[in-house]
Amino acid sequence: MSRIERLAALLDEPLLVTSVVNVRYLTGLQSSNAAVLVAPEGEATLYTDFRYAEKARAIDAVRFEQTARAVVGDLATRLAGRTIGIEGHVLTVAAQAQLQQGGVETVARTGLVERLRAIKEPAELESIRAAAAISDQVFGALAEERFTGRTERELAWRIRELFHEHGSSESAFDSIVAAAENGASPHADVRDAEIPANTLVTVDAGCRVDGYASDCTRTFATGDLPDELARAYAVCLEAELAGLAAYAPGISGRDADAAAREVIAAAGWGEMFGHGLGHGIGLDVHELPSVRPESTDTLEAGNVASCEPGIYLPGVGGVRIEDMVLVTDEGSERLTSASKELTTVR
Repeated sequence: MSRIERLAALLDEPLLVTSVVNVRYLTGLQSSNAAVLVAPEGEATLYTDFRYAEKARAIDAVRFEQTARAVVGDLATRLAGRTIGIEGHVLTVAAQAQLQQGGVETVARTGLVERLRAIKEPAELESIRAAAAISDQVFGALAEERFTGRTERELAWRIRELFHEHGSSESAFDSIVAAAENGASPHADVRDAEIPANTLVTVDAGCRVDGYASDCTRTFATGDLPDELARAYAVCLEAELAGLAAYAPGISGRDADAAAREVIAAAGWGEMFGHGLGHGIGLDVHELPSVRPESTDTLEAGNVASCEPGIYLPGVGGVRIEDMVLVTDEGSERLTSASKELTTVR
């Protein structure tokens, strides 16, 4: 079955898909302004404006209708008198009101396309593997770079260059380079501060291949570490390995999270690991499934998710170690293979 047919089988009424990522997933159209209406019978109509019309007309699996630049406003007239589902987690309140004022009855639906996207197809996995392989090459090259004396911002720019040199023309997100006390913030802002010796530096970076993201984190030492940071690294690595071992089909996201979280809590740092263990990775860097204490997801074969425990010590530093994991019928496969042994850089 095609992606559109699989979505149609889940529907009680036509669904208007307005997330541009979901539109791309369903139709292949990459744009900043499009929608697709999928009927329960399997018919699909793609709507976009003049800028993307030629690309849209070339897509065989859907019927195309050109709209005004304001797609939703145009559809409020075209779909008047009909009852349709909308992506309630995507469409703004103002856009919903626009449809309703035009005479469209809306029913909010949540996560229908995202649940399909969570199970990766072979072609998607090929792109994700390629992105992960580039990440491995970049982290290997990064270990040969000078850290000390460079600013976090300079090193972040060098990471962007390395991704380009190793075959990716697009970053998945702005790289995080967080040295010393800045590493105590999980999503630290890159600073113009020089990276000092004898501390930890967390590097979180990724790229895209065919739109699919990689996401990997390694933490480097810039010399001899204080005992507290050395111990934090060892505990974090133990937790990550425990988390990786837990990823398997049928395991709940919360149970996989607990496998890693219990290691850090036993070391006395439970409160210093304040985020979830992982998240799905695909066309979005963060998507289903979620792997965290409050998760209601269950891991399935075909899921690609991160495993990334961290320990964050305010005023001192932090460590995070992250791999990408494919859930398989038999268990799991780690997609990123850059070394996780504590690496000392210059």
